Amino acid sequence: MRRVIVEIDEARCDGCGECVPSCAEGAIRIVNGKARLVGDELCDGLGACLGECPQGAIRTIEREAAAFDEVAVERHLGRPHHPAPERRPPAPPAAPRRSLSVVQPAVEATGGGCPGARSVDLGARRPAVSGPAAAAGSQLSHWPIQLGLVSPRAPWLGGADLLLAADCVPFAYADFHRDLLAGRKVLVGCPKLDDVQGYVGKLTELFREARPRSLTVAKMEVPCCGGIAWAAREAVRLSGVPLPITEVTVAVSGERLA
Repeated sequence: MRRVIVEIDEARCDGCGECVPSCAEGAIRIVNGKARLVGDELCDGLGACLGECPQGAIRTIEREAAAFDEVAVERHLGRPHHPAPERRPPAPPAAPRRSLSVVQPAVEATGGGCPGARSVDLGARRPAVSGPAAAAGSQLSHWPIQLGLVSPRAPWLGGADLLLAADCVPFAYADFHRDLLAGRKVLVGCPKLDDVQGYVGKLTELFREARPRSLTVAKMEVPCCGGIAWAAREAVRLSGVPLPITEVTVAVSGERLA
C-alpha cells in the first residue's frame, strides 16, 4: 500500500540517537552508527521523531510500504497486545453558523470564501480596559490563528513579534495569555497530527513576506511536540530572514519549564 512513512537520510545522520526515545513504537534504532527504520510496519508515519533530529535527517514521505501494524509493534516491544478502538478519519468541519460580517470587521481579501479564514484585526473592535480586568482578559489581537489558514500577507503580520504555539499549550499553561500571547501575533498548530513539512513551507513564505521582528515557539514537553520547533528553525534557515527564536517548553502538569 502507498502511505506516509518516515525516511532517514543516512548521509546527514550522525548517529546521535536523539530520535530513538521519541519513537514510541521502537521503529528507529541505531545500527552501525546510523539511525535506521527497522521495519515499515512499526512506523505509524505521524513523525513524532521529526523535531528531535539536530541534523534535520528525518522527514516523512509517501511511498509503498507495509501497513502500520499495532500487533507487530506490541510484539516488537515485548508487550501484550490489547486491541485499540477502530481508527476513523476525522469528521469534516461543520459549516460556520454565522458570518463574521455580523460584527463588520475589516477583512483581507486573501481569506477566500470561508468567513472563518478571513484575516481580521480584533484590536479595533475590542473595548479598552485597564487594571485587573486587562490582565485577566483575552490578549488575542487577530483572526485566524491556525497556521494553515493564516495568509503570509496578512497586514497584522508585518514586523510583528510572533508566537508559534502547539495546540495543547494554551490548555496546559494557565498564564498563556498574560505571559506568552500579550503583545504577540499567534499562530497555532499540531506537529503530531499535521504535515510538519507543510509547516516549513508555510512559515518560510510567511517569514519572507512579513519580515517579523522576533519568534517565540511554545511547545509541550512531550517528544512529538518538538516537531513544531524544528519546523520553525528550518523555516528561518530556508527563508534567510535573520529572525531571533526563543523556545518555551510547558510541562503536561502546567509548569513553564524553559
